[in-house]
Amino acid sequence: MKQAEIKFTFRDYQQLPDDKRYELVEGVLYLVPSPTLYHQRVLRQIELALWMYVRQNALGEIYFAPCDVVLSEISVVQPDLLFVSKEHIGILTDANVQGAPDLVVEILSPATGQRDLGIKRKLYAMHGVREYWIVDPEAQTVEVLTWTEVGYRTVAVVPKTGTLTSPLLPGLSLNLAEVF
Repeated sequence: MKQAEIKFTFRDYQQLPDDKRYELVEGVLYLVPSPTLYHQRVLRQIELALWMYVRQNALGEIYFAPCDVVLSEISVVQPDLLFVSKEHIGILTDANVQGAPDLVVEILSPATGQRDLGIKRKLYAMHGVREYWIVDPEAQTVEVLTWTEVGYRTVAVVPKTGTLTSPLLPGLSLNLAEVF
C-alpha cells in the first residue's frame, strides 16, 4: 500500500517549538543543526562588511539566521544572511520576511550544503532572489550568482586571495582573506 505524500505548510511550521531551527522547503520539513564556530566567524565577517556598505549607502536592511523568509505557503527558509533593498522593504514584517530578499548568502556546511546547492538554489531562483552567494568555507571560495529568467548564472567564483564584488551592490568590495 502506497503512503500518502504529506506536505507541511506555513501554518504547521508556525506551530513547531521554538527551541530548535527548522526550514520548510517545498512542503518538506528539515531540522537545521547549529552551525560550527568557523561557520559563525565567516558569517560575522561577511555580515559586518555588508552591513557597513549597506548602512553607509542607505540601501536597505541586512538580517541573519535565524530569520524566517516566507517564500510560499510550503517554503519557509532561514538563510545565513539576507539583504532587502529599500525598494522591497515592504516585504519586511515584525515577524518575518514575506517574499524574496534581493540577496541571499548561504554558507555551506556538512548538514545543509547539499540542500543549499540543490533544492534551495532552485527555490531562490523560482522566487526571484536577485543574487545568491554560496560560501564554501572548506574550499575558501564564494560563488556569486545572478538571477535570470532561466535560473542562476554564475558571475564569479572568488577565491580566498580575491576580492568579491557584486552586480547587485556596485561599489562593494570584500577582501575574502579577511573572511576566511
